Amino acid sequence: MNRSQILDAHKVGGDESPPLYAAVKQVILARIHAGDWVPGQRIASENELVAELGVSRMTVNRALRELAQDGVLMRVQGLGTFVAEGKGQSSIFEVRNIADEIAERGHAHAARIVLLDAVKAAPELADALSVEIGTTVFHSIIVHAENDIPVQLEDRYVNPAVAPDYLDQDFTAITPNRFLSGVIPWTEAEHEIEAVLPASWEAKLLAISRADPCLMIRRRTLAGEMVVTSVRLLIPGGRYRLQSRQRAGG
Repeated sequence: MNRSQILDAHKVGGDESPPLYAAVKQVILARIHAGDWVPGQRIASENELVAELGVSRMTVNRALRELAQDGVLMRVQGLGTFVAEGKGQSSIFEVRNIADEIAERGHAHAARIVLLDAVKAAPELADALSVEIGTTVFHSIIVHAENDIPVQLEDRYVNPAVAPDYLDQDFTAITPNRFLSGVIPWTEAEHEIEAVLPASWEAKLLAISRADPCLMIRRRTLAGEMVVTSVRLLIPGGRYRLQSRQRAGG
């Protein structure tokens, strides 16, 4: 890849000439289609592309940004830009273990524990867990990664009456979902789904910008009349896809 390729793609022809960033996009796409960069592989950095192609950083940045919007590339702050492998899928209305979903795709799951603590339930949280205000509950924040790329932020509160040993678990080895399912199988799940922009701390943990749209799922699971957990899942829109399939009469 060199400047001559860019000039070839950016034909001089007055108003008919494509924008320079579009030519950069075509060169990057050509390298992907040629197999120079394969799905999951990190491509050249912005600095490297600027030096190699002899164009401005603004031009390269726009080309990469549009290819990311098109789903061709995936940009991860602090790690670089990767060729997209296609979004992982998860059913909206299933309570599945994310580690199992990732393993089914042949990828590696990893978890980063951000917070694991006991807190006093404020009124809204007390309502969510059906406990008295001020009751001590368990709180965990975990970032789940697929092939080292953050794909989900899990912000979970747990009723200690159901899982008194929750804080003693190694959630880098077992997910909260799997642990809680083993303690007491859920019988009912409630979901709320909303499109949101991440807060500053959430964007940092997910290695995205605050302008990147996310899907937020709020879920409560119950065992009989007892609430087991209330969890908020934040999923970067460009890295994951949710789907649902239901049968008539189901």
